[in-house]
Amino acid sequence: MNQSMKPQFLSLAGDLHAYILTFLSYQDILRCASVCTGLRQMYLSSSELQYIVELGGQQLLPVNLQPGVDDHIPISERLQLLRDKAHAWFKFNTRPVQTVIVPKIFYSDKAFVSNGHLCLCDTENLSGFAKIFPIAPEPSQQAIDREWSSESLSSLPNTQNIDVLMDPEQNLIAAAYDVIGGSYIDLLALDGDGVHPQAAGRRLIMSPELLGRQNMDFQALDSDSDKNWRLESLGRHIALWRHESPRGEPDRLLWWLQIWDWQYSTMSNCVLSGTVFDAEQFDGLIDFCFLGSNRLLIVMNDNLKVYSIEDMSQAPELLACFLFPAQVQFIRCFPSKINLNLARTQRTMWTSDPAHRLLSLLTYSSEALFHFVISASIFFQLDLFEGMTTAVPWKHWGPLNSRVFQDNEMFGFGLGGSRVFKAIPSIIERSYSDLVEYRLHMMDFSPLAVKHQQGLGQVVREPSTIDLEGELVTTSLPYVEVVSDTKSSHEPTPIWVDKNRIYVLQSDTASADSFLSQGSPS
Repeated sequence: MNQSMKPQFLSLAGDLHAYILTFLSYQDILRCASVCTGLRQMYLSSSELQYIVELGGQQLLPVNLQPGVDDHIPISERLQLLRDKAHAWFKFNTRPVQTVIVPKIFYSDKAFVSNGHLCLCDTENLSGFAKIFPIAPEPSQQAIDREWSSESLSSLPNTQNIDVLMDPEQNLIAAAYDVIGGSYIDLLALDGDGVHPQAAGRRLIMSPELLGRQNMDFQALDSDSDKNWRLESLGRHIALWRHESPRGEPDRLLWWLQIWDWQYSTMSNCVLSGTVFDAEQFDGLIDFCFLGSNRLLIVMNDNLKVYSIEDMSQAPELLACFLFPAQVQFIRCFPSKINLNLARTQRTMWTSDPAHRLLSLLTYSSEALFHFVISASIFFQLDLFEGMTTAVPWKHWGPLNSRVFQDNEMFGFGLGGSRVFKAIPSIIERSYSDLVEYRLHMMDFSPLAVKHQQGLGQVVREPSTIDLEGELVTTSLPYVEVVSDTKSSHEPTPIWVDKNRIYVLQSDTASADSFLSQGSPS
């Protein structure tokens, strides 16, 4: 606050002080409280201001509740509930409260948890192509328990199903498939047999400019179809990414990404495409994720490109390019399907802010795997790099906004909001005869966790440095680490976080199936 304005501001009525400060960011509220004793006392006596600070510090968004639903809950009670939930993570004495058997047929990267449901897709077999069933749905939501064959997911005959996505928060299942002469995506309701009621039409259609590529003679898809096709969604956006090589040209690879506003139109001109002439290196060339707020992140080699997709009638607009110190293998994002309207009807008072969620970029050297945890907020602060006409060097954005972790396994790693979860074995160098126990470690990167950990975890502020193929890479994004008291002898694979629950998929060597353990902070 400008010092010359302070006397004029303080001369206002006391209730106006708090009202005016509610328009500020949580950082500015804290700054005001730190420079003036009177403002500090006002902050300490205002539950509303403290609630704003707690939400911002935990990197959450408030949900404007519907009149007459939950708006009667006093701000002071919401504040205490929010603090209690944050404090529970620091106890982190998780115990499995439910175990679900997962058939091996569905054991793949296409399994995930969302909105209290386990969503399973099998892209390599025609039977049991997709399945969803409730694990721990909220009392206010409808439980969905269904299974689809490949034939029931497409509206055209003689199709080859390629990928499926499910979004329980929007009651949506989308299936991409090939037919002679084109590729399409059908939009269905999870809880019914018809077209999704909010969809612009049943079938999303590939843009005309890509039809020429559809008619090219491509080599057959490899057995891992996820590498050739992928569907992703966030809110009203659905993206289809694919790449293939023309027959007889193994070193030439064509890729394209198309995005639809599926609630507005079945057609889209929002397309990115390109050609790669070193197909053997393609696994490390491209991946993508939705950032939220009409922004898209695409990774190509060591470039992270941020695009705007606000105008769906045009190709995505490149906003900035960030250099990364290694080739990225793929991105892992917190699967945020934020829908504030649904959050209101489900009586949710806050939700994760996509502009502050964490991303994980996986890369590796000849000796180890590395997970780079990056705060997505840097991709929403592009004004910091005005005047940079070329790619932003790593040293200008990376070290202060990321933290790198070395891993021996690709799995046993998960993201949820501002938190990272890692299953760490008690024996690193082990033989088959060793009995290995795993503990779940949580790293909370939210600013308030780092500032007010209150002795319930280890605060890590010191930079960490790794050797990445002869190049020293230093990162220093601070976090609080808490270790669960729970041990497990089963090796965890994926770790998912859905609201305030943790789900760990573990292999059982004594059976042909896996099991999903559900726990929550105590």
